Amino acid sequence: MTLTPERKRLFILLGILVVAGGYSLYSNVLSGPSAAEPSRPARSTGIAPAAVPTYATAQPARSRRTAALRSSEEFRPSLKPKRAEDRVDPMTIDPTLRLDLLAKVQAVEMQGGSRNLFQLSAPPPPPLPPEPKVKLVKTASTQPVPITPPPPPPGPPPAPPITLKYYGYSSARGDNRKHAFFLDGDDILVGAEGDLVKKRYRVVRIGVNSVVMEDTQFKQEQTLPLLEEAAAG
Repeated sequence: MTLTPERKRLFILLGILVVAGGYSLYSNVLSGPSAAEPSRPARSTGIAPAAVPTYATAQPARSRRTAALRSSEEFRPSLKPKRAEDRVDPMTIDPTLRLDLLAKVQAVEMQGGSRNLFQLSAPPPPPLPPEPKVKLVKTASTQPVPITPPPPPPGPPPAPPITLKYYGYSSARGDNRKHAFFLDGDDILVGAEGDLVKKRYRVVRIGVNSVVMEDTQFKQEQTLPLLEEAAAG
């Protein structure tokens, strides 16, 4: 393998750097102070050297300042009230242990929530109130109650009685129509079947002992009996 002049110069430079680094490491780190080297007395200049604090003397002061700074930054809450009248006298505190209150607290059941803290969702709806219980009451009779129909609407008012009095009839020869005679007070009225008497009462049927009259105003029929005097005569 042949080396070019550039590579030869590079290898020589690297070797020099390695030797110099090894010597520097040995002289500064690995080798201690020489014991055979005589100590030289300090040259007197007439000026006292300034007192230079060493690391050993300055370190405790710095650590004390750091500890004081850390203690001032710590949060130490005080449970004592600021006003003297609000403070409780420890001599008035009853040290008796209330076992009844402790048992009451222990009797409370722990109930956890149903919501997951690690899941973003709407809270569950509140529980529904219990449905009221319906109590069925048994009746003594099981037969259905009859339903009475509503009363029918009132009809038209009854017609007033006819004041005419029937006292006889007559028929002519060769004429089958009968003519009835009526008394209206002192007046005598005559009407055949189908005729209208006093412009209100129609003669419907003429019989021997009675006559049927229709009140055209109320559309109702009435029977007028024969007068007893006429029947006796």
